[in-house]
Amino acid sequence: MARASGTTVRALRHYDEIGLLSPSERTASGHRRYTEFDVRRLYQVRALRSLGVSLEEIASVLADSTGGLEAMRDLLAEQLRGLEVHAAQVQQLTEQLRGLLGQIDHASMPDPDQFLTTLEMISVFETYFTTEQREQLARRRAELGSETIEAAKTEWAELVEELLRHVEEDTPVEDPRVRSLVARWDALGSRFHAGDGEQTRAAAQRMWNDNSEEIGRSLPWPADRMRDLVRYLERVRQAG
Repeated sequence: MARASGTTVRALRHYDEIGLLSPSERTASGHRRYTEFDVRRLYQVRALRSLGVSLEEIASVLADSTGGLEAMRDLLAEQLRGLEVHAAQVQQLTEQLRGLLGQIDHASMPDPDQFLTTLEMISVFETYFTTEQREQLARRRAELGSETIEAAKTEWAELVEELLRHVEEDTPVEDPRVRSLVARWDALGSRFHAGDGEQTRAAAQRMWNDNSEEIGRSLPWPADRMRDLVRYLERVRQAG
């Protein structure tokens, strides 16, 4: 059985010990004898393991007496969600590393303090957002996709430029043009928050309030102008 399936004898014995795959028959001398049903079950186990499903989860779904299709679907859907979150986290880490390498490789080496601040902000993100919130944000990024995210970044940069002009001109917060821009700003941000997003929005606000100077260094606009912009946004929202 081990040779035919490409599975080790040790693995087969382990599956037997934990009740995941026990041979249906035994010879008179006590040797294990695997039936066609056992072979099919083994290939199901191997296929699910190749998808990253744990042995415990496999045992649970294969034990379903109703045929297992619904349980199998739920298991695979949950596995897919987990992989999408992981993929988004890997993508985020990739972007962070690419940005850091870009700073190092740039013709003009960044100031050491600025570079270290970028490294520190990665840790700050983990400080203000719980593991569950980070997973929610990563899952949402995966759902939106890279093209949508890049388009959102472009739109956000345009909104920043437009709103900064209104800040400099001290446009009244009741101005319909400003209200429209802030509505677009809030709608854009909401797309990246799962559910009602109140908790992750609050965490992001706390992170900005406590680290605006450091965060501002990674943006193309001066930190003091961005702080003025954030205060202006709040005034517009409070004005209703």
